[in-house]
Amino acid sequence: MILHTALTRCRTLVVEGPDGLDRSALVAELTRHQFMIRRSYEPLHHVDPTQPYRELLSAPGRLAVDGGLVHELVYGPLRRGRSRVTWIQALDFAEAVAEREGALVHVTGATDDTEAVAAYERVLRTLAQHIPVITLDTAEPDRPLRAPIPTIQQLGLCVRMLTIG
Repeated sequence: MILHTALTRCRTLVVEGPDGLDRSALVAELTRHQFMIRRSYEPLHHVDPTQPYRELLSAPGRLAVDGGLVHELVYGPLRRGRSRVTWIQALDFAEAVAEREGALVHVTGATDDTEAVAAYERVLRTLAQHIPVITLDTAEPDRPLRAPIPTIQQLGLCVRMLTIG
């Protein structure tokens, strides 16, 4: 299966991955597939850090959100000792994305931050129980998309977990 086919299954994508990975090719591909690219530039709200992301999800049409909440689950503990996003908030957000026919895009590639890479794998393994996760290896951008063995139903929406790699 090619990337185009996989991206046509979802109306919403949330792009997440370690700092320092080049996402420009992915963003260009998403734009070609008529996704509106959005990022919350506001700092996370101290009471409700998911608010700006819920507002982004209310936009009509195909939407790609350049992450933030999963980033905080990973880098909050690594940089400050704790995350400003709770697991309940992250799971609620994941379910809201799934309800909007969405998936998380986990961007991987060459990075020196092994702690962040391991933390992303742990966080996304948990979130994958609530939302499809697509893994995109930026080190090999031209590799074809393939579906892994398990097929799962996600609230009746994007029906397969997909892996690029």
